[in-house]
Amino acid sequence: MSKRKLTKRQTWRVEKIQEEKAKRAQQKESGIAEQLNAGELGDERQGQVIAHFGTQVEIESSADGAQRYRCYLRANLGSLVTGDRVVFRPGAEHNGVHSGVVETVLERSSELSRPNPYNEIKPVAANIDFIVLVIAPEPEAHSNLIDRYLVAAENCNIEPIILLNKTDLLDERNSARFDQMLGAYEALGYRTLLVCSKEDSSLSELKEFLNGRISVFVGQSGVGKSSLIATLLPGEELKVGALSENTRKGKHTTTTARLYHFPAGGDLIDSPGIREFGLWHMSEDEVLYGFRELRPLAGYCRFRDCAHGQEPGCAIRTAVEEGKVQPERFQSYQRILQTLTEL
Repeated sequence: MSKRKLTKRQTWRVEKIQEEKAKRAQQKESGIAEQLNAGELGDERQGQVIAHFGTQVEIESSADGAQRYRCYLRANLGSLVTGDRVVFRPGAEHNGVHSGVVETVLERSSELSRPNPYNEIKPVAANIDFIVLVIAPEPEAHSNLIDRYLVAAENCNIEPIILLNKTDLLDERNSARFDQMLGAYEALGYRTLLVCSKEDSSLSELKEFLNGRISVFVGQSGVGKSSLIATLLPGEELKVGALSENTRKGKHTTTTARLYHFPAGGDLIDSPGIREFGLWHMSEDEVLYGFRELRPLAGYCRFRDCAHGQEPGCAIRTAVEEGKVQPERFQSYQRILQTLTEL
């Protein structure tokens, strides 16, 4: 299985960025040491990453009334993401902004990751209980895109639910299609919910589900993730974008993952919208694992190196022919495998 290779220019750019990061890290550590020597940093306390801003993170303290701090990171901490639990030391206050330094990152119970253009796997959010996959009639939801998110969720061992938003756009032209699509996922054991961010009365089941849990909203741009959060948390100021009238594809309105609290308990992470969820970093076995109905069939083909194509004795193709596996899901699985070898 081939992997995406970097061009010489990309390799040079990555090396240049790494050199600049190392220089900034050295300068930052020197600055932190000066603050320590001057006694400007307080005692260690625990907190949670609420948002990420370049070289700084916003930390909410669990010790002093949910006070928030804009913190620098120690050079050896690696990449922090929204939802991380940390140990930090508060610093001075400047123009009403409390500062600090993150000393340690606590162990993650779970993390959602995705690849970047430079062949690196980057976490998106941490310590999540559920992944809420938001889809909508516009931009039109396709099963293969949904399956990509589900494969990612299954491999992260985070339970996904499928949330159909913008139900006000359902009509006689598309309602049957969505009924059939959601019914197929429900038959596989996935939970589905139908809501409309414009109608607060339709959100009661979703509110009940989210309370007491840490969830992350994912989905392609324009499906209404930010609009949903604005309705669920009317006190939060969110920038909500409109669909392009020409392409009917969403505009990116969330630029960094941010964590919000629900009044009755529980947290929600809104992640930047993406139109495609690349899985090229995964192995063929990981993709197979992501299809929960194919997972039990692994290892039962006649040939150990079965590609699940035209080989005789293929357990997966037999299951499709016998109606135990939906042909659409098998085709989606094949399309995802094809994207792995194309890169």
